[in-house]
Amino acid sequence: MPERRRLAVWGAPITHSRSPALHAAAYRALDLDWDYGRQQVDADGFDTAFAGLDGSWRGLSLTMPLKEAAFRVSAERDHHAAVTGVVNTLLLGDSVRGFNTDVGGIIDAYAGAGVAGVHRARVLGAGATAASAIVGFAELGAQEIDVRARRPQSAASLIALGARLGTSVTVRSFHESAAPVDATVATLPSGTVLDDAVSSPFAASGGVLLDAAYAPWPSALAVAWGSAPVISGLEMLLGQAVRQVRVFLHADPLAVLPGEDRVRQAMRAALI
Repeated sequence: MPERRRLAVWGAPITHSRSPALHAAAYRALDLDWDYGRQQVDADGFDTAFAGLDGSWRGLSLTMPLKEAAFRVSAERDHHAAVTGVVNTLLLGDSVRGFNTDVGGIIDAYAGAGVAGVHRARVLGAGATAASAIVGFAELGAQEIDVRARRPQSAASLIALGARLGTSVTVRSFHESAAPVDATVATLPSGTVLDDAVSSPFAASGGVLLDAAYAPWPSALAVAWGSAPVISGLEMLLGQAVRQVRVFLHADPLAVLPGEDRVRQAMRAALI
C-alpha cells in the first residue's frame, strides 16, 4: 500500500481558500513530503468524490457546505464533532475518523486577542459554524448566547445544543433589538453585507467581533464595527489548521507538534 501522503481541502466555493498555503507551510517546516491541494466539491458531489479516494490519501479538510456530510461518513468522532454534529477534518485509514477543529480555532482566536472568558455572547448565522461558535463560547464560560438567523424557526437544533451544554441559547431574527454582549462570532457567508439598520446595533452592542469570513478582508461587518475590537477570520483559520496538522500527524488535535512554535510561525507567515 502506498504511503498516505495526499491531503486536500474540499468545499464550494473553494478558490478563495488559504488552507493550501497554510498546510504547505506546515509540512515544509515539519520536513514532510506531503501534498495538500484543493478541490471544488459540492454537497451533491461529496459521496462520489469521497468514494473515489484511494490508499494514497491521508485526510481531508472540509469547508462549506460539506461539514455535515463529513460527519455522516465518520466512523469515529472526537468530542467537538460529536457534540456539534459537524466535522471539518477527516483522517483516513483503516477507519474514517472525524474531528471538529473549528471550536478550538475560535477559542484560540479570542485568546490571541486577550479574551479569556465570556459571559454573554452573540452568534450571527445559524449554519454549521454557528454550532462550533456556541460550543466555543460555552467553553469560554458563556451563560447566555443570542443567535441571530434569517429563519429563526430553522435553528431549533442550536437551542437544543445550548441546553446540552448548560448554556441558554435564544434565536431571534436579525431585525430584533440587540442587548449588549461581550463577544460576537459572525458565521455569515463571505461577502455578506447587512443593512446599516441591522449591522449598526450589532456593532454598538456586540463586544469583540470574530468574523469567520476572511475573503474579502476587511469584511463589511468588520468595517461596520468601527473602532470596536475586531478579529479576522484568518486567526480562526490558523488555529483550526494547526489542530488539523496535529490530527494528520498524530491523530489527536491536542497533541503538540514537533517544534510547534516554529511551525505556527511558518503558517502565519504564509497568510501574509
